[in-house]
Amino acid sequence: MAHDTSATTDQVTERHPRALAPANLILTVLLSVFGALIGIQIIATLGITPSTSLLGALVAMTLSRIPLTIFRGFRNVHAQNLAQTSISSATFGAANSLFLPIGIPFLFGQPSMIMPMLIGVAAAMLLDAWLLYRMFDTPAFPARRPWPLGIAAAEAIKAGDQGGAQAKVLFGGIGVGTLGAIFSLPMSAFGVAMIGGFGAMMAFGIGLLTRAYAKPVAQIDLMALYIPHGMMIGAGLVALVQVGRVVVSAHRNGDKDTDEPESTSTGSKASVSSAGSSAASTAVATAGPVNAASRLGQSLRVGGIGYLVIAALLAFGTGVFTQMSTGMLISFVLYATVAAFVHELIVGIAAMHSGWFPAFAVALITLIIGIMIGFPPAALVVLAGFTAATGPAFADMGYDLKAGYVLRGGGIDPAFELDGRRQQLIAAMVGFGVAIIAVAAAYPVFFGRNMTAPIDAAYIAAIKAGVSGETARSLVIWAIPGAIIQFLGGSRRQLGVLFATGLLISTPLAGWMVAGGLVVRIVASKVLGPVARERLEVFAGGVIAGDALYSFFSGAVKSLRS
Repeated sequence: MAHDTSATTDQVTERHPRALAPANLILTVLLSVFGALIGIQIIATLGITPSTSLLGALVAMTLSRIPLTIFRGFRNVHAQNLAQTSISSATFGAANSLFLPIGIPFLFGQPSMIMPMLIGVAAAMLLDAWLLYRMFDTPAFPARRPWPLGIAAAEAIKAGDQGGAQAKVLFGGIGVGTLGAIFSLPMSAFGVAMIGGFGAMMAFGIGLLTRAYAKPVAQIDLMALYIPHGMMIGAGLVALVQVGRVVVSAHRNGDKDTDEPESTSTGSKASVSSAGSSAASTAVATAGPVNAASRLGQSLRVGGIGYLVIAALLAFGTGVFTQMSTGMLISFVLYATVAAFVHELIVGIAAMHSGWFPAFAVALITLIIGIMIGFPPAALVVLAGFTAATGPAFADMGYDLKAGYVLRGGGIDPAFELDGRRQQLIAAMVGFGVAIIAVAAAYPVFFGRNMTAPIDAAYIAAIKAGVSGETARSLVIWAIPGAIIQFLGGSRRQLGVLFATGLLISTPLAGWMVAGGLVVRIVASKVLGPVARERLEVFAGGVIAGDALYSFFSGAVKSLRS
């Protein structure tokens, strides 16, 4: 009998599956080992990190069909959510947060810095995930915001469980996503455009198209002029101020979240199944000993202290403190702390609205500013690794918690919702723990073959080349329009961050796919009626799932062949 994931009385009184229950723990560990190893292999050979989230859910679904008592628990969609959370955490954690950063000192010719760097970035990764867990469903990162990849995972799990018309729509989307991916179309951009905030997706699409055609049409090389980088600096700084204002405003208003839910793919206010009801979200936010605004403020303070400690430990553990004066050392630790925090927040905001996060590019921006300040090369290596490690785990945790939020009924039962989040955090930490062990065991083999994440070479090239005065002026000049756009869009739409994100991504077809997704969304909203509009979200989830699954398997095959 199918498990009902709707917000019914039966659901809200049930106990959430335990992440450390023997069957769940065994599955999450096995999935995490697979996810971590495949993540390392693919980022080392192709420079990308595959989305394994849906793969974990599919494995759990498959096991649930085996007529043995031990597998019966996997019929529960929340158990499938735990499996999806663990493998996704292990994959992104191993590839983006661990393997990528430690490749920077290796390429710089400082193998003695690798292990201290691994310890430091592992701590940053764990703090990263914990911070998102604490900040999720607060005024800065509301649960009702799109988090598109989370919606995609949830809709896939729900459709697989419920069957019927929803499953047909989902599989139709999977077919479209897979077909497009076969022809190298960025179908995830098409799907995300049908789910993400409309204004944010427009800004994202315009940024993508501007980057794609500025040089061939207007003979303007945006990257050579550091225009995207400057725009992101300005937008990021304003976004940081907006987060602070949201915290203060929420405290003054008694933690009443005055943001209206942004339009979803249906063109209406967010629903429980997709982005969560406002009332349910508020109920969850105010549940527990502290309200959402206080929780956000506490998280920001703890995060700041945590990153400060990690930055100091990295400076001393890697030995770079010997190359700096006391004043320079203090400046380095403070800047690294701020850079890591800003990087995390920008990546999280972009992921929340668009499903894309420019982690590599934003880390490069913080590195460029560090070069301009005048930190020594070895310190810049530490800075690049540290900032690159923050963000990916933060964003991925947001996707996973959003998937769980949708599956749990959009916060209809605060106690069940909070318990589910705690179990997801435990499952994620299992995945991250496996990732740490996997990277520690695997990196000597990969580095012995001179295999690192390709982006590491770009960081090293930037450190060795330095930054000219002209570059500094360009960053300052273009930070101004980035700040203005972000200010005008406000904290709800994040137009500046999303526009700059599009400018930083070199995928010409993605802009057209976003435009196509927005057109389909408008047509479905205006012409096809409310039923079709509701199913559009499931279809979009299928498109993203099809693209992710094809990209994963094709990437794995290419990686193994190489």
